[in-house]
Amino acid sequence: MKLIIGNKAYSSWSLRGWLACKLSGLPFEEVTVPLYDEAWEKRREGDEFAPSSGKVPILWDGDIVVWDSLAIVEYLNEKSGGDKFWPADMAARAMARSMAAEMHSSFAALRREHSMNIRQIYPPAPPSEAVAQDIARIMQLWAEARARFGGEGDFLFGEFGAVDAMFAPVVTRFITYQLPVARFAESYMRAIIAHPWMQEWIGGAQAEDWVIDKFEAPPQAT
Repeated sequence: MKLIIGNKAYSSWSLRGWLACKLSGLPFEEVTVPLYDEAWEKRREGDEFAPSSGKVPILWDGDIVVWDSLAIVEYLNEKSGGDKFWPADMAARAMARSMAAEMHSSFAALRREHSMNIRQIYPPAPPSEAVAQDIARIMQLWAEARARFGGEGDFLFGEFGAVDAMFAPVVTRFITYQLPVARFAESYMRAIIAHPWMQEWIGGAQAEDWVIDKFEAPPQAT
């Protein structure tokens, strides 16, 4: 398998796809392409990017191609035996899938106003009302998952799984912008950042030379 991703410092969807590959336990080749450099427009028109219209991540498995992080999660779940990504309990699995899907389709204000930048920590500033609403909803989801299904584990459903991979970039945003979170969430966030795969990704982000100016500015006060 070959996973094509964007800059590790900035590409939140690439992080999700990459964590899914790690979670599968299957061997894969990692190919990083710098976003928005001088060759970006030409590169994304190539055959490898055609199925996704130039978006990353995109996973090639021989002649099979999968794009979109959630689709990659489900493909790798099937390919790796169906027992690594989602909780075994049906109620927990239903909730985890619902949370992952909501993460996939929602929280537009948080994404728009606080882009992922793993290499930075900005001074805290009050979030906009729309971002505050997104944060409140995420806190609600995390609290319910931890209370109902977290058990003795460190992650939302005990063991690290697909839903944690989907929320990992959110954790980095909360840290980068020092956004206000519930106290219970701090231990979960520490567990995410301390996970060996996240440490590997963060190390890769720190080693990158690419800088995209539009992702380097702190959010404007509202």
